[in-house]
Amino acid sequence: MYLLRHGQSLFNLHFTATRQDPGIEDPALTDLGHAQAEQAAVWLADKAITRVIISPYTRALQTAQPVLRVHDVPVEIMHEVRERYAFSCDVGRHKDELAAAFPAHEFDHLPDRWWPDEFETVEAITERAAGFRAAMRARDDAPTTLLVSHWAFILTLSGVSAANGEIIEYDPADVAPEQINWRP
Repeated sequence: MYLLRHGQSLFNLHFTATRQDPGIEDPALTDLGHAQAEQAAVWLADKAITRVIISPYTRALQTAQPVLRVHDVPVEIMHEVRERYAFSCDVGRHKDELAAAFPAHEFDHLPDRWWPDEFETVEAITERAAGFRAAMRARDDAPTTLLVSHWAFILTLSGVSAANGEIIEYDPADVAPEQINWRP
């Protein structure tokens, strides 16, 4: 399967420059982030993609849009693949707001508040990644699935610290990473 980290968000732009949380909840992509999403769509254009799983954060949904213009496939919005809750950018939006902003997708299955109330532990994100890994192992279409997610979730799942817009080929049959470097 393919793991795609969302393109650069407004949070990424400001946090990278200052190492301070800029207080931007559910940030959108920057112009560079949109370009990274377009580049990912070009790279994925000739790949066999039969399903796309997307985190419900705006930056992931925006990153998936160019890919979905190329691949007209079923989409699943899955809050379990969200970012590890640690900063203001990890505060999401209510499913009704997401549905209004992204009418092509279904959000009714999401809880009203699908992100945690407080800092998420390593154990909690590790459990989410293990659950996703197990679910993908059980699916016949895992090799042709694209996941559009976030730095910490992809890192926990694969052990790879992906850059914004980076695509990683991943086999859910692989064992979980033994150690994770939480400092990129």
